Amino acid sequence: MSLNDTPRANRIHIGFFGRRNAGKSSVVNAVTGQELAVVSDTKGTTTDPVYKSMELLPMGPVEIIDTPGFDDEGSLGEKRVEKARQVLRKTDVAVLVVDASAGMTDCDNELLALFTERKQPYIIAFNKADLDPERRPIPENAMYISALTGEGIHELKERIARTVKTDDMQPRLVGDLLSPHDLVVLVTPIDSAAPKGRLILPQQQMIRDVLESGAMAVVVRETELAAVLPKLAVKPRMVITDSQAFKVADRDTPGDIPLTSFSILMARYKGFLHTAVKGVSAIKDLKDGDRVLIAEGCTHHRQCNDIGTVKLPRWLKERTGSDIVIETSSGTEFPEDLTPYALVIHCGGCMLNTREMQYRMERAIAQNVPFTNYGTAIAYMTGILKRSLSVFPELLREIE
Repeated sequence: MSLNDTPRANRIHIGFFGRRNAGKSSVVNAVTGQELAVVSDTKGTTTDPVYKSMELLPMGPVEIIDTPGFDDEGSLGEKRVEKARQVLRKTDVAVLVVDASAGMTDCDNELLALFTERKQPYIIAFNKADLDPERRPIPENAMYISALTGEGIHELKERIARTVKTDDMQPRLVGDLLSPHDLVVLVTPIDSAAPKGRLILPQQQMIRDVLESGAMAVVVRETELAAVLPKLAVKPRMVITDSQAFKVADRDTPGDIPLTSFSILMARYKGFLHTAVKGVSAIKDLKDGDRVLIAEGCTHHRQCNDIGTVKLPRWLKERTGSDIVIETSSGTEFPEDLTPYALVIHCGGCMLNTREMQYRMERAIAQNVPFTNYGTAIAYMTGILKRSLSVFPELLREIE
């Protein structure tokens, strides 16, 4: 993916589900007009989810996901089924591919029950319609298609587009807090953890959103923040900092200038900032032996001073004075059972789509486990949580 591509987390995720040999991969190829997935008459050809970022009219940028058969068997099959379940957590619209010549099976009904349980928008596509001339009655939200002849494929794409409410999926990172010609200072440390030659994704997205708002962005390192502020002709609307530089940014930013972080704004963008603010006070109650899960949405090479495995554990132990147990997860690996943990601290989720982040948050809420994020936790431990939330007055009452 090039730097100008829509990030995967911001794309509409379309997942194709069903049992083995229902023709999921053939349907994926027909919908996309490309040979994205290997097609075979052998059951279980798709062994791992296949992802493809592309532009698909009339929806625009999408992420197409072809999943393993949900009726796979054996110990390896169980792992493949679990991968399909993980895909469902991030799917904006699910397409259940049913073999029309066989009709609905127990496996298909199990998937439908999962969709219903998770309030998952879905469409049922009865594939191989060319093999079912009788065309038995089907549910209202179902349709006949044939990946072989192309029957119904255009209509399936149109129905997927109508099922996904794209307008509801495009919140703003910061633009709704700005007016044209506002000045925003972005504090972006360049350290060993920063990708060589470029800015991290939240910083890129923040700059773009500021510019789309007609506002102006000044980008500096934390080491230049104190020097640049007096040189500005107008007072900045706000300063947005990398959370790891909160202490320096708080020291160098005058008190009458709102200060927040990329991570806090990303949590709002993903829809879990309110929960993060409510959950962060659990830090003060941590005691010896408590387990804390530090979760990241991406997988990356760990640096010697990595925030998730080094800095946050150190700050937590310094803040609480307790011998707490730190566990970590990354990428798609997020525990279903969170009850062993006294607290979950998640990254901002820039590499995860909103549905996946909502799922993780809801898992914690359902199991009565406090859930917060990096930026909120760092602001709390730095003693500047109220200041970091000053741009969201409605959240200040959640702070103990």
